Amino acid sequence: MKKLGVYAASTLGATAVSMAFFGTGVAAADDYAGQTYGDVSAAISDAGKKAVISTRSGDTLPDDKCVVTNSQSAPWIKGDDFAPVTDTVLVNLNCNAAVASAAKSGNSASSPEGRAALKAAKEDKSGQ
Repeated sequence: MKKLGVYAASTLGATAVSMAFFGTGVAAADDYAGQTYGDVSAAISDAGKKAVISTRSGDTLPDDKCVVTNSQSAPWIKGDDFAPVTDTVLVNLNCNAAVASAAKSGNSASSPEGRAALKAAKEDKSGQ
């Protein structure tokens, strides 16, 4: 029975150490996801930082119209003192059309994003 207690304590200790070392794995909220790169880069610039495009999927839209799918602070260090980079935000862009067509890649018309884009286009058209 004493061995079981030692094994349990060892397992708990190893788990605690690995969680402290590697993090808990809980994702932080992404303040910029879902917005256009034009809006996000302006907000990041206003905060005294610079936006850097990390990845880009699709080529239908210009950068300013692309949707930010994910962002994160730069995970690297710089200089002789190995200081963390705190003034750079990496952004991942989706530059596909809002809704796919025969000529352009984009969101499926049956996806939540595609339905929202179709609804917005219909409201835009009926409002003119």
